[in-house]
Amino acid sequence: MHNAMKLSKRQIFGALVLILLLVGIRAGESSLFYDPLQMYFKGDFQNLPIPNIDSQQYLLHLVLRYVLTSLISLGILALLFKNSPLLRFVAGLYAVLGVLLVVLFFGVLTYFGNTHKQELFYIRRFLIQPIFLLLFCPALYYQMKVKKPDGIV
Repeated sequence: MHNAMKLSKRQIFGALVLILLLVGIRAGESSLFYDPLQMYFKGDFQNLPIPNIDSQQYLLHLVLRYVLTSLISLGILALLFKNSPLLRFVAGLYAVLGVLLVVLFFGVLTYFGNTHKQELFYIRRFLIQPIFLLLFCPALYYQMKVKKPDGIV
């Protein structure tokens, strides 16, 4: 049986600072990022057409937000699971999933926008919120708990 995960005060403080950065991004999203869908999805979007979007500017801001959120999330995971060999794998997953989600988002927006609003809502949610952090944190914890003594996962 493994001991409970031991975190130093420095790790806890660092993780809290990074969580506050995520909160700051969320709190300042309307002034930091161009997102014409933010207010749209807060309303009765199912009965409204998708607003006009400057695709290049939106792509830039969506990718910037995803990268910032991903880097902060990876920082949190690195603090909590600093010796995990899976961190590189998770970083790669963030990159691959980010590319796939951006392509999927703009594909749905371009070709199916007004008929697939719910899909846009959820794809956008994965791009702008730290949902992957909520998925990867327990996954890494589980892997840490079941890791064999000889280093085999």
